[in-house]
Formats: sequence, structure tokens, C-alpha cells
Amino acid sequence: MIKEFTERELDRIIEMAWEDRTPFEAITFQFGITEQETIEVMRREMKPSSFRMWRKRVQGRTTKHAKLRTDDIDRFRCSRQRSISGNKISKR
Repeated sequence: MIKEFTERELDRIIEMAWEDRTPFEAITFQFGITEQETIEVMRREMKPSSFRMWRKRVQGRTTKHAKLRTDDIDRFRCSRQRSISGNKISKR
């Protein structure tokens, strides 16, 4: 089942997926979708060449998976960033 997102939510999911230091677990926490569902969103919403470039970039990247990170990184957002709560997107 494909979840429906607003345009703003899709933009934020894509933005978070492109960010090097944002793990897939943060996307799961905020939007309730798995890593595989995030990949499906990226495939559906991006041009094929952009999707291939993104997949090449994130595959094997330790910062995209919380379990592969070093123990000294215990959060998925900047300490100066506003608090993220559930599916709420902070106002820009």
C-alpha cells in the first residue's frame, strides 16, 4: 500500500533522503515509512537519472543507517534544530 503525502511532506521526505547525515530511521520516525518505502517514494518522484545518482550516493553510506553509525552520534538532528515531533514539519 502506498501512503499518500502532501506536496510539502514529499518535499521534506526527499530532502531528508538526500541529506548525508539524516538516517532512514529519522524518516521512519517522522513519516512512518520504512527505508524500502522511502526508496519507492524517491523512485516515483525523481527522474530516473536522479534516482540512480541518489541510490549510488546512499548505498553503503554509514550515516544513512543508525545501526552503522559510531556510538558518539546518538541523535538524528542538529542540536540547534527545532524539535521534531511525530509527523509535524517545522515551519520554514
